[in-house]
Amino acid sequence: MKINVIIDKKQTREMDVDRSMTLAQVADLLQKERPYRILLARVCGIDRELSDTVQQAVWGADDDVVIEFLDMQTHSADMTYQRGISMIYLKAVRDVFGREALIDNTLNKGFYTKPKLDREVTEEDVKRLEGRMREIVKEDIPIERRYMSLEEGVKFWKEEGYPKKAKMLESLKDPDYRPVFYSMDGYTNYFFGPMVPSAGYIEYFELRKYDDRGILVRFPYHDEPDRLPEYVDDKLIYEAFSETHDWLALLHSQYLDDLNEIIENGSIKDVVLLAEALHEKKIAEIADAITNQKKRIILIAGPSSSGKTTFARRLCIQLRVNGLQPLYMGTDDYFVNRVNTPRDEDGNYNYEGLDALDIELFNNNMNDLLAGKEVDLPEYDFIEGVKRFGKRITSVSETQPIVIEGIHALNGKLTAQIDSKHKYKIYISPLTQMNMDVHNRVPSTDGRMLRRMVRDYNYRGHSAAATIDLWPKVRAGENVNIFPFNNDADVLFNSNLCYETALLKKYVQPLLEEIETGAPQYSEAQRLLDMLKFYDVIEEEEYVPNNSILREFIGESVFTE
Repeated sequence: MKINVIIDKKQTREMDVDRSMTLAQVADLLQKERPYRILLARVCGIDRELSDTVQQAVWGADDDVVIEFLDMQTHSADMTYQRGISMIYLKAVRDVFGREALIDNTLNKGFYTKPKLDREVTEEDVKRLEGRMREIVKEDIPIERRYMSLEEGVKFWKEEGYPKKAKMLESLKDPDYRPVFYSMDGYTNYFFGPMVPSAGYIEYFELRKYDDRGILVRFPYHDEPDRLPEYVDDKLIYEAFSETHDWLALLHSQYLDDLNEIIENGSIKDVVLLAEALHEKKIAEIADAITNQKKRIILIAGPSSSGKTTFARRLCIQLRVNGLQPLYMGTDDYFVNRVNTPRDEDGNYNYEGLDALDIELFNNNMNDLLAGKEVDLPEYDFIEGVKRFGKRITSVSETQPIVIEGIHALNGKLTAQIDSKHKYKIYISPLTQMNMDVHNRVPSTDGRMLRRMVRDYNYRGHSAAATIDLWPKVRAGENVNIFPFNNDADVLFNSNLCYETALLKKYVQPLLEEIETGAPQYSEAQRLLDMLKFYDVIEEEEYVPNNSILREFIGESVFTE
């Protein structure tokens, strides 16, 4: 049969292929023309594993079939690579130690894991484990897919000694759902999303010992799929995850089935209020540190949908509790005039780059405020694209802190002319700690995207499809402007709330369901819907306080209304 294959953004080619060929075999015909390893195929808008035959992939499609082959630069294929390396790692732990391991959270451009050993992890353990993984990859052991009924899946996990996995399947409201199990040379597990056909697809990885009982499994970042990123120890993120782990234990919500059980038995109100109280306590601790250290310039940055505005407002309240009168401001008023704004590669104004800010004016204003001078702070006119003056004549006392929120707040170049003794840097991000189960993480980027979908729809009139389209550009900007500076922070605030996905589900599910089959955003929408189906819904929105970070997205926030 003839198919149209997307080679890259500019090329589409017609190919004549046998329907019995696997998508992997078709991909092999094109691999020399691609810079990175093909991991997944998108057929008529639906993500398909390379182990599928062409016949399986195009079943029910029109005659004009379009196949796009994806590498790690695409989020779906990136997650496929991560599922593949998880499978190989868990198989290797079983082979080397005869034990299981839990996959905990993202860390250091990889994920943090804990083999279930009765002792500390040694460097020799890590060496043996990585050696076994490389053997598995070299042998290119096939990864075989099998669909089970819900009843079979529940029985399997009970027999394997994973009651929480069994319970999560039992709680599904869709009796026709067939969980996908993958087997590799006697090892079987269940993953949420497409898998690579065999171990040989996982070319780049490394293992590192981390703390007494942990191991880092590191792999390429999506923007450079053929190399491991430079190792930088994300100590603040590790500490934040450890703290959140303790919080989840306190909330009895370490995994998804725990949360679902709480929702079902009607005790979710206590969890919501306790989770919010833990946030407030952490904010108060940060305010106390600022007060005790007599810091004057408080800099807040974080990726999209972190809840920066609400956090900053709540921090100001806690500083007032401590007897201070903070001045709150953003950096947007320091944009250069539009005529001087740099442009991106597409010729559009690039407001996210540091060069879009008048750094000299910002530093002069902040130093004058610190010196007790009266300052004419600018207001940026977004319609005309110019700074205007004369409306914000401001001064502060010698003890008054200035709370500044902005994309570049942690970038030392923004505040290069300000004495470091005055600065206190805060990195905020919703780091997802509550996973589906012991082997399936929920990426923090998914949580942020769900938040943004709801906010974009409620406040900007954007569809879920529009948010999905914009997301790769958002992440690319974060990789340049935000993530490289998180280790420069004095403290990290994890703005994730364990209950938030269950509450956001009722908002975001209908938005995702509006995306029709064949749309470019369909596969991503289905991936998110497949994840959401495991979450019970929290209907009682009134339990969420009006100063909650979630109110920034769902509405009725005391700070934004």
